[in-house]
Amino acid sequence: MDTGTHIVMGFALGGLATLDPAVAAEPMTKYAVMSAVVIGSQAPDIDTILKLRNNAVYIRNHRGATHSIPAVLLWPLLITGVIYLLFPGSNLLHLWLWTQFAVFLHVFVDIFNAYGTQALRPFSSRWVALGVINTFDPFIFFMHAVGLVLWIMDFHPGYTFIVIYLILIGYYILRFQMQGAIRNSVRRLIPDSEEIIIAPTMRFHLWRIAVKSPTHFYVARGYKRSVTILDKYKRVKVPDTDLFQAAKKNANLAAFLHFSPVYRWELAEYNDCFEVKFIDLRYRNNGYYPFVAVVQLDLDYNIIGSYTGWIFSEEKLRKKLTFVPESN
Repeated sequence: MDTGTHIVMGFALGGLATLDPAVAAEPMTKYAVMSAVVIGSQAPDIDTILKLRNNAVYIRNHRGATHSIPAVLLWPLLITGVIYLLFPGSNLLHLWLWTQFAVFLHVFVDIFNAYGTQALRPFSSRWVALGVINTFDPFIFFMHAVGLVLWIMDFHPGYTFIVIYLILIGYYILRFQMQGAIRNSVRRLIPDSEEIIIAPTMRFHLWRIAVKSPTHFYVARGYKRSVTILDKYKRVKVPDTDLFQAAKKNANLAAFLHFSPVYRWELAEYNDCFEVKFIDLRYRNNGYYPFVAVVQLDLDYNIIGSYTGWIFSEEKLRKKLTFVPESN
């Protein structure tokens, strides 16, 4: 989920914690738990700081180690220790339990996004992405905001957020049913589909779809129960040539291939260089595919420029690449 949603979820957990007699009975514990669950709801996303290095490092590591099983166990211990120093005398056991719940919930809800997490590390490096909830879901954020407003209006925060979370559980079930209906429509439309990737959008009924068949990639849009194919590309294996082997050694392309499960590639030849471009097919937006990796190599296959990330126009992509090739 996005940062804003994780923040309101942290406060919501603080509200739920008021139902815990050990928290409600001790003001020191109440303040400690509120602080801890807000911090715990944010802690796994500390890897966002990797953006300061470069896109390749961020793409390869975001929601990786910081969302793993060891991290889910270690974050609460670290946060509990720090908070206990600030609020000595608070109930240590209940402080840890609520902090543990906050960290676990952060990672758990991220699994439902299309981006997903490597939540099974170190046992598996597979990305777990159920793709039923958008990174920012207006309804989920709105329901938390309603709960916080009711809390300010002196409604009991514990019972308020119990009701809200029961509603949200129903909402998640509905989203799974909607995704299942879209998946069934894709299978009817493309009977030989091998892999179907369905990603939600901020619009309740709209879904992005990428499909692999034995011979083609399909890019489609789902609306309610209907599916419309937008693009179709022949599946062409990435050549096992010296040029492509050299390109794959680039950190930007390696990060892209680590993250993207469905993509196509292009090769452009210029007077003074080659340009290899890999295009993720999951994020089509207004006819454009914004998530790409580009590697430029000279005529001896030395890398002279590269980029990976989100680009919404060819002009901006050219600005990101430092080398300007000579046209044929």
